[in-house]
Amino acid sequence: MAELNPFEIAQRQLDEAAALLGLDPATHALLREPMRQVIVSIPVRMDDGTVKVFQGYRVQYNDARGPCKGGLRWHPDETLDTVKALAAWMTWKTAVVDIPLGGGKGGVTCNPKELSPTEQERLARGYIRAIWKVLGEKTDVPAPDVYTNPQIMAWMMDEYSTIRGHMVPGIITGKPLSLGGSAGRNDATARGGIYTTREAGKVLGINLEGARAAIQGYGNAGQYAHELAEQLLGMKVVAVSDSKGGIYRESGLDFESTVRHKRETGSVVDMPDTTPISNEELLELDVVVLFPSALENVITEANADKIRAKIVAELANGPTTPEADKILHQNGVYVIPDFLCNAGGVTVSYFEQVQNAYNYYWPLHEVHERLDHKMTAAFHAVHEMAQAKKVHNRLAAYLVAVERVAEAAKLRGWV
Repeated sequence: MAELNPFEIAQRQLDEAAALLGLDPATHALLREPMRQVIVSIPVRMDDGTVKVFQGYRVQYNDARGPCKGGLRWHPDETLDTVKALAAWMTWKTAVVDIPLGGGKGGVTCNPKELSPTEQERLARGYIRAIWKVLGEKTDVPAPDVYTNPQIMAWMMDEYSTIRGHMVPGIITGKPLSLGGSAGRNDATARGGIYTTREAGKVLGINLEGARAAIQGYGNAGQYAHELAEQLLGMKVVAVSDSKGGIYRESGLDFESTVRHKRETGSVVDMPDTTPISNEELLELDVVVLFPSALENVITEANADKIRAKIVAELANGPTTPEADKILHQNGVYVIPDFLCNAGGVTVSYFEQVQNAYNYYWPLHEVHERLDHKMTAAFHAVHEMAQAKKVHNRLAAYLVAVERVAEAAKLRGWV
């Protein structure tokens, strides 16, 4: 369906903000398209001796406010349009949390679950060899995303350093701690989302202690959201799901045992003393907070009316379509939009860049304090914009972010 093309959705969201801001046509046109798109072919020698050619992408959307920053996804359904949309959202994400970076994104069309560790390493190194000329600490800095991890980032950093002839830790973020990673990076995306959920509870007058939550998507962000919702907010997570299905328990799902079951069996499905639930049913549960933490376009015009959560905290990128946004807003559902809610990851990635640059590393409590400060300030900037303009939160987040990027582009004399 054309309306579910993620880049078209990103453009439509920008168009709405541009109209409200009264952006001039040149600035609007500049912000509507990426400044650079790179498509590469990556030949990889497989373990059986054959050579397979993978398609890779890097989109540098806008660097008016600073070097491009954005994750690198390995996914069988990866397309240029997905990467373009995510690069656009990264541009608005870095702007909404007010860090001096632009937006980029990368991807490789592959199924990492079918690749051995040695094949993954050859693919990681091959990707860097294919695109290293457009990367740089002051140009574009990748990071982990869907199905990539600190080990893959380590191989990429090493390959780039090998090409340059000296170690360049700042070329990649999300690295292992022993190679210049930042404390607090692992749970940063979820932690930032939990901080914004806490603030949403305050402005809405909702006591989150003991409140019910559901998490769709039980990967990195979803698992940490479960742990931190319990730990920091005292919430009760009653349902979680992954790509194979979901589970529900009225009395709540203990984090430790849920993660252990997922680790041992590869899925949350069939965990003892739980009721099976589909991903679709999970979205419609009567909970206080819903955390969509999987992929794009799961809340649509078809099911938005059935969402009963009071707060939708979007840890995934693009989980809600524009039509669904309007319905949720009309129904009084408070959405914490993706590029605000999940900006904790890029914020701590930025902290990692800063620490790499001056070769001095902060203790964990300092990372948490700085992240809390950034996320809280960003949340209130968006909330106040939404109240002032009487618009839904995603549009408010766009107004805050687009205004900042447009101002930088104008000051630089681009438009």
